[in-house]
Amino acid sequence: MTGRNSFPSPSEPASTPEPARPGEPAREEFEYRRHGTASLIAALDVLTGEALTEVIARNDAVTFTAFLDQLDAITAPGQEIHTVLDNGSSHTAKHTKKWLATHPRWTVHWTPPHASWLNQIELYFSAMTRRVLRHGDVSSRNDLIDKLDVYVIGRNESAKPYKWTYDGTPLKTT
Repeated sequence: MTGRNSFPSPSEPASTPEPARPGEPAREEFEYRRHGTASLIAALDVLTGEALTEVIARNDAVTFTAFLDQLDAITAPGQEIHTVLDNGSSHTAKHTKKWLATHPRWTVHWTPPHASWLNQIELYFSAMTRRVLRHGDVSSRNDLIDKLDVYVIGRNESAKPYKWTYDGTPLKTT
C-alpha cells in the first residue's frame, strides 16, 4: 500500500503566554509561527506492519514512480506486488499508468472516491500524526523530518500488522 501525506510542522506561539492567575487556566495565543511542512510518501507491508517512507519535494507522477522503482528493487524478483491507491493525481497520471503497464507484477487496487479509510497506510499516517505532531515541539522543518524518521524507525522495530475487522457484510442502509 502506498500513500502520501503532508505534515505541517507543529507551531510555536507567536508570543509567550502570560502565566495563569491562581484558579484560572493558562491562556495561549492563537497565532503561531509555522516552521514549514514535509511531504511524506510511504508504503506499508500489510503482512508485517513495517513501513518504508521518504520525504519528497514534489508530489507528482515522476516522484511517485521513482518511489515505486525503489519498492520494485527491494522486493524479491518474481514476487507479485499489490498496492492500494487512491485517485490522487500522481497515481492516475499517464506517466504512472505507463510505468504500471511496463511492470506486470504490480497489481493496483483502487479505493473508491472518498474512501481513503480503506487504505491501511492512512491508519499509519493517522497514528503518526497523533504521536509526532499533536502537541509536538518542533523547531524547524529538519527537526520535523528527524522526528518523523525516529517515529518510523521505532514503529518498524515493533511493527505488527493492522487487524482488519470488516467481514465483508454489506453495511445496513437507513
